[in-house]
Amino acid sequence: MASVTSATVAIPSFTGLKAATIKSSATVRIQTAAAVASPKLSVKSSLKDFGVVAVAAAASFALAGNAMAIEILLGGGDGSLAFVPNEFSIAKGEKIVFKNNAGFPHNVVFDEDEIPSGVDVTKISMDDQDLLNSAGETYEVALTEPGTYSFYCSPHQGAGMVGKVTVN
Repeated sequence: MASVTSATVAIPSFTGLKAATIKSSATVRIQTAAAVASPKLSVKSSLKDFGVVAVAAAASFALAGNAMAIEILLGGGDGSLAFVPNEFSIAKGEKIVFKNNAGFPHNVVFDEDEIPSGVDVTKISMDDQDLLNSAGETYEVALTEPGTYSFYCSPHQGAGMVGKVTVN
């Protein structure tokens, strides 16, 4: 059985803003399969070590949360009038970030005849007249209804700037 014990930690006092030293100890016992088959293992640590682990875990969760987005370039690196990639799949509720790259101005308009039934195209599309006019400008949308959605850039639809996303 593993045993973890904390040590003395300095914690600032909120009265007079003076540092106060508080001796705190706690013991946590963890039963593991290795502990049953082997002699006792004793680990001593401080609250500071636990804090470092807690901060690292919180940062991991924050990064994982930010990872739930896909970036689609508006205009190819070669100057082509295209969405890059032009076909992709996402999870329900995942954010799509459309980012101006080349050949702008661009916009993102979903085709009202090629989206799942019941989805309001005006809530997920840019207005036909709204345009992203410079490099790096973005338009973000999260699609929550499963199905296939077709979209296009209204200034460049005739040049083949169209795309398709499948929401799982």
